[in-house]
Amino acid sequence: MGFPHALEMQTLENPRLLLGQIRCVLECCDCFWRAQPLPESLCYIPGEVLYKVCKNPNTSPTARCLLTIWEAPGFFKQNLKMLSRSTVEVRKGSCVRATGEEYNNANELWVKLSKDQMEEFRCSRNMAEGWVLPCRLDEGEHRLVPLEPSDKITRQQKVFGVDYEPVSRWEDVVDVTYSKHLGNKPQITPPDKEAVQKLQFLPASWSYECDEDLVHFLWDNMGKGDETLGNIKQFVESISVSSKTEECKLSHLTDGSKETFWQSKSSRCNHWIRLVMKEGSIIKHLQITVGSTDTVFLPKRVVVYGGKMDSLEKISEINIPGGVCGDIFLLEDMTCHFPVIEIRILECFENGINVQIRGIKLKLSMGPNLKFTADTFQTASLMRYPRLEAIDPDALYRRAVLIQRFVKLLDNVLHHLVPSWKHSVGTFNQLKHIKQFFILSKHYSALTRQFLEDSETSIPSSIPRLFINRRLAMEHRDNPMLDPTYKKTVFIQVYEGLKHTDKSEKPLDYRWPVCYEQWWECKFIAEGIIDQGGGFRDSLADISEELCPSSADTPMPLPYFVRTSNQGNGTGEARDMYVPNPSCKDTAKYEWIGQLMGAALRGKEFLVLALPGFVWKQLTGEEVSWSKDFLAVDSLLVKLLEMMEIMDKDIFEFKFGEDLTYTTVLSDQRMVELIPGGANISVCYEDRVEFIQMVQKARLDESKDQIHAIRAGLLKVVPQAVLDLLTWQEVEKRICGDPEVSVEALKKLILYECLKETDIRVQHFWEALNNFTNEDRSKFLRFVTGRSRLPAPFFICPEKSGSDVTNPLPESSTCSSTLYLPRYPSAKVCEEKLRYAAYNCVSIDTDLRPWEE
Repeated sequence: MGFPHALEMQTLENPRLLLGQIRCVLECCDCFWRAQPLPESLCYIPGEVLYKVCKNPNTSPTARCLLTIWEAPGFFKQNLKMLSRSTVEVRKGSCVRATGEEYNNANELWVKLSKDQMEEFRCSRNMAEGWVLPCRLDEGEHRLVPLEPSDKITRQQKVFGVDYEPVSRWEDVVDVTYSKHLGNKPQITPPDKEAVQKLQFLPASWSYECDEDLVHFLWDNMGKGDETLGNIKQFVESISVSSKTEECKLSHLTDGSKETFWQSKSSRCNHWIRLVMKEGSIIKHLQITVGSTDTVFLPKRVVVYGGKMDSLEKISEINIPGGVCGDIFLLEDMTCHFPVIEIRILECFENGINVQIRGIKLKLSMGPNLKFTADTFQTASLMRYPRLEAIDPDALYRRAVLIQRFVKLLDNVLHHLVPSWKHSVGTFNQLKHIKQFFILSKHYSALTRQFLEDSETSIPSSIPRLFINRRLAMEHRDNPMLDPTYKKTVFIQVYEGLKHTDKSEKPLDYRWPVCYEQWWECKFIAEGIIDQGGGFRDSLADISEELCPSSADTPMPLPYFVRTSNQGNGTGEARDMYVPNPSCKDTAKYEWIGQLMGAALRGKEFLVLALPGFVWKQLTGEEVSWSKDFLAVDSLLVKLLEMMEIMDKDIFEFKFGEDLTYTTVLSDQRMVELIPGGANISVCYEDRVEFIQMVQKARLDESKDQIHAIRAGLLKVVPQAVLDLLTWQEVEKRICGDPEVSVEALKKLILYECLKETDIRVQHFWEALNNFTNEDRSKFLRFVTGRSRLPAPFFICPEKSGSDVTNPLPESSTCSSTLYLPRYPSAKVCEEKLRYAAYNCVSIDTDLRPWEE
């Protein structure tokens, strides 16, 4: 695109500030990763803030200024009546001293007063601390506003170059702490140490995974942002122009009619339209509309400025060719919010003095809305996040406040740390630890889109035409052993068909615009199908099915992937997954699979590959771990090695004797030696930890070359920066789509034992599933069958006898794919119990002990 962005312009003005924020962001990344308290500067809360009293306009001018102080921040209005409180009078013209600690809940924003600050009012009640509602205007109370606007000191510093007051905003404290300063650093208002400690506090069970869960909880429960094309009034706070007349009104810019227009009668080169944008809005498209009959009123040279009102900077300049009419693009795909946009018309055609504009159109992306209150984190809201359920809601609220602050810093520096096409180097590697946080960034989606569009190539002049014999492919699927070359598969037929016989022809690069929806045309032999896109999509679906069959009972048609041990053993939480075949060394085919994945990520089609997070993480460059990620590949082995490490010598020798050797079995069922001659060397108890480490390394690296080849193909199509920004979950979703689990599809797969469809338990069950989200149903399917995608048939039986518990949780047997459904008093209770089980009971698998196999 090439236009500078507001944050980049700000950074050019103050690189010292940027470098300081980068240092803080990197230190925070390390703290998040190690589950350590975040830096004090990020947690800073001033020890004192002055508020002035603004009178309630509904009260008499002579009314006394009353302020109510509560002993604690009540959760709802009814709760306020049960709290101890004291009403005090504030003298006219005086200020209220409070701490900087704030608390936001259903009653809106609370501000804390320390015991010393309350003593100024001689409260009649003995309270250790006090809380006030600054904006509470009911019951005749007045409003409190901070005495010093937060940006006044900043303006003073810009004008005079000196500090008149100590800094008291956490952003300024970060600057003072991490930026290099010539001369003396600004002074910091003493902090509220107790409040800072509350923000820094981490529960004993806290881990980086808890932060990841909290980020996704915020993403799920906050506004995610959206793109909308519509009337400009939806996106701006106000609009003003250089001049207007009674006939050519300002309102004509936004009435949607091409027949009306706004006309400026200012002096030449002094025509402008100023938009004050709503907070968080990010411009995707900004257009003006002109008419073919406007002649001398047509704009010829337009410059767009953006930024804060007192520091607008040039964003783009557009020279409009003669004869153009209709919509003219002024801005495209901005990656940050501009508080003010000013469109300046500097020149008109035929030396015209006045200008006519018939309309303005905006398409905006609203950044994530991270507004939340303490009530957001009540236990009932956390059912989908088991790790967070046991954490105190106030601790979650304060941690979310810190994440919000961190994301604000991240937004300021992300543009400068994300590499474009080149491989990640230097500083950005440290950000990879916190990739899950990127989804909260206002620039995440826009940057990703920009990198994809910047790397696009032109649409091919002709579309490849392929001749596919699907009947041969179907015969091959029934018995793959008859064709060890796999030439009959749709995969190989398409691969060979796309090869260029003429070496001068340029190979497909798969980096087409998203509007290019058909990559090749299929002529299906002996089938009367004219491919207008449907045949192409069928071929992609066939390729997906051949690579990762949806049924666990069919033989593997191709050698590039193998079923995970979980799928083979019928154990663990991901029983429908595949991993690259450690035995297959066909690098070219793996690279082509990566290219197809890249094309799917860029476009609108899907290549459905059932791969575990263990593989997706490596494709996106994220770190994998044995205990967290390999469970989805071979849960039996993970549990076995965990038990082996902690068992005593007698149990070890009883279980293994001399049968345990320095070997392990890979996902392709090959046994490999961990040391030379390892098949003939027994593992002794004292060396078991070293043996465990060898097994873990061998299994973690078993498909390393194949994954590297897929990633190489993916990077030929998708810029490195996109894989750096996107989480592995987002990459999987863009390539494979959502695993749709519809109620209608489930009804066709479910069988009943000792139950009838008319049974009230069954009716409650289906009503509950209808209220589930698609993700809920996918999790529920995994709870019952171990598979998160269809087809996955299962049985529904009455609950097991012998339970005296009221409204017990449902039970499942994943080996037999059976749900034991209790009788619940209502569909609502049934829904709550099923959802809880789906999200919290997946890891409970007693079907098989690790050493019983």
